[in-house]
Amino acid sequence: MQAPSLGGVQVPRGNGSTVVRLRHGSSLNDFADKIDANPASLVTVLFHLGEMATATQSLDEDTFGTLASELGYVIEMVSAEEEDRELLGAFDIDLDAELEGESDDELMPRPPVVTVMGHVDHGKTRLLDAIRQTDVVSGEAGGITQHIGAYQVRREHEGVDRPITFIDTPGHEAFTAMRARGAQVTDIAILVVAADDGVMPQTVEALNHAQAANVPIVVAVNKVDKEGANPDKIRQQLTEYNLVAEEYGGETMFVDVSAKQNQGIDQLLEAVLLTADASLDLRANPDKDARGVAIEANLDKGRGAVATVLVQSGTLRVGDAIVAGTAHGRVRAMFDEHGEAVTEAGPARPVLVLGLASVPSAGDTFLVAPDERTARQIAEKREAAERAALLAKRRKRISLEDFTQALQQGKVETLNLVLKGDVSGAVEALEDALLKIDVGDEVELRVIHRGVGAITQNDVNLATVDNAVIIGFNVKFGERVEDLADREGVEVKFYSVIYQAIDDVEAALKGMLKPEYEEAQLGTAEIRQVFRSSKFGNIAGSIVRSGTIRRNTKARVLRNGKIVGDDLTIESLRREKDDVTEVREGFECGIGLGSFNDVTEGDIIETFEMREKPRA
Repeated sequence: MQAPSLGGVQVPRGNGSTVVRLRHGSSLNDFADKIDANPASLVTVLFHLGEMATATQSLDEDTFGTLASELGYVIEMVSAEEEDRELLGAFDIDLDAELEGESDDELMPRPPVVTVMGHVDHGKTRLLDAIRQTDVVSGEAGGITQHIGAYQVRREHEGVDRPITFIDTPGHEAFTAMRARGAQVTDIAILVVAADDGVMPQTVEALNHAQAANVPIVVAVNKVDKEGANPDKIRQQLTEYNLVAEEYGGETMFVDVSAKQNQGIDQLLEAVLLTADASLDLRANPDKDARGVAIEANLDKGRGAVATVLVQSGTLRVGDAIVAGTAHGRVRAMFDEHGEAVTEAGPARPVLVLGLASVPSAGDTFLVAPDERTARQIAEKREAAERAALLAKRRKRISLEDFTQALQQGKVETLNLVLKGDVSGAVEALEDALLKIDVGDEVELRVIHRGVGAITQNDVNLATVDNAVIIGFNVKFGERVEDLADREGVEVKFYSVIYQAIDDVEAALKGMLKPEYEEAQLGTAEIRQVFRSSKFGNIAGSIVRSGTIRRNTKARVLRNGKIVGDDLTIESLRREKDDVTEVREGFECGIGLGSFNDVTEGDIIETFEMREKPRA
């Protein structure tokens, strides 16, 4: 119903408990859509409440809360993922229910998906070429007719022909960009380190990205055929980064390879399969509509939008209507890595798909829709939501000052840091000092990446994905990086004195600690006589022995030193015939404990409150 509100404008009002769900970064336009109101009238109402905003401006939760309570609504903020889930739910697509409803009989083994990462010039590309050439299907020369960003090789393992899917990404930047979009694609990471060069900055960066994603790592020590190669030194260096070789009593498999001489490739594939079997449960249901991820996509002059997709569950078939992010279409044709047409692709199978109306982004999830019309509607709604989110580009992720609030909302358990400094010694010293900060077991400090030099786009991407704070010690932003950090809402703190950084982080960690409470006794009263009342239950005629007895405080009843009633409340308190709020020591009073009637003469009523304990 339309009802006049502040300033005489007509706005539909709620009943005080009507819930309106909005995603973070919504504008008055979005709110107006939800309650079927004119955005201009909401601007007026907000103005009368002392806030000035335009209809397209993104507002915070508090502003929406003020406006909503004035109009009789309750605001509930939802994340982009939740909203997307609701959007799919409106089309009877429930991804969560699908996963939960799968029994062991429906789940079939699937190939592991592997990403190769490492320092530039350490031989990633050559290693991938060597792996392709060992593929029994593609013949001696590799036989790859076109690059599709991902491919499968087959390897005989324990008498079984096992496929392995490789994603040919351009290093860890793309790996993290895909993670930033919520796509956990990789099962195992191969870290390539040159035996003649050792662990380099990009090696550490790639390693940090893989560990942040919680992905098992197999280390390929490449170029072992070169003069000056020292594979043992690599094993030693990587122990500093929690990668301990099996021969040193650790759990990480190290394989010596030479991509140039085709040496050790079989052992590397063997190590991947052993790691997959030992630490991962790689199963998926092939008998349902396909779900998966777009690994890369581009616009081809002759064929239109072309996307390389990796099927994660279900089976994708030619003719299926699909949605990938904000792109939609019907699968006109599919090709494998050899350029051969395929009619269907099962779990962990990468294929090139033709037929999308527009180009999806790398890392966009795709799903099969019931029909093309539904696919188009989902894509259009997603596009509209994305446009609205762009209005809130400056979304604040986390800052040292925000931790207490974030922890209360159950959002933060760990403080993730990215450390950058001018020299490696300073970074190591800073990391050691930070990790020695002791605030108990409740809060954890994790340094997810450390490096030397200016703060790069890569650092900001990693901080974006893992909700980290970047600390720069005697360094500044690289070119165009400040804008990216600003846009992504990543907090970057700069220091030139190491103790300032330590003090700030320690204060933030202490702010993250949950408050500790202790019981403070307020008063005790001895029961002298019990009065029976049909209206109020038993009333304890008492004398206050110590402190003060207050109404509505917590209480317990003790008999001969033992607790006979706990977690009670002083619900009524009387002196003579008058209701009072408190009675001091030495005075008599009548105490009512609500529905608790098990009181006798001689019992002690003890009252207390919980007070926050200051941290040392």
